[in-house]
Amino acid sequence: MTNETRPIDREIVLCRVIDAPIQRVFDAWTDPAQISKWFGPEGFTCDTSECDIREGGTWRFVFTGPDGTKWTNRMDFLRIDPPHLIEMNHGADTPDDPNRFHVTVTFDSQANGKTVLTLRQLHPTPERRNTVIGFGAVEYGYQTLDKLARHLGVA
Repeated sequence: MTNETRPIDREIVLCRVIDAPIQRVFDAWTDPAQISKWFGPEGFTCDTSECDIREGGTWRFVFTGPDGTKWTNRMDFLRIDPPHLIEMNHGADTPDDPNRFHVTVTFDSQANGKTVLTLRQLHPTPERRNTVIGFGAVEYGYQTLDKLARHLGVA
């Protein structure tokens, strides 16, 4: 391959089995009353200003870190296929965030009633992917999925 990038060079993939039925897990992602309670890494709060989780909808929120630092966020929902898929763009709450990335969350049922949640982030460049990995995106992502499991009472 030449200097062109491949999607895998820009992708972060997280996967977690959650001991809850697929519909409960999906609802925790799509119910505005639930998502801001668990979304985000340990020690971070999530303050929502707008939450319209549907195709074409937007979720605007501010993460506040343990040290008081605030980060604006916006998710624009592109596709929702209950209870199997959510697809969105995620970035800072600015009109032209160059670091905005594409997120696909899939939900798959296991025969034992558990749900396999797979979260895929596709970043604009390999360099940006490496930057967010260096910042702790993988660890923070797994902390977020752990908080989801605790929210569902199955951690």
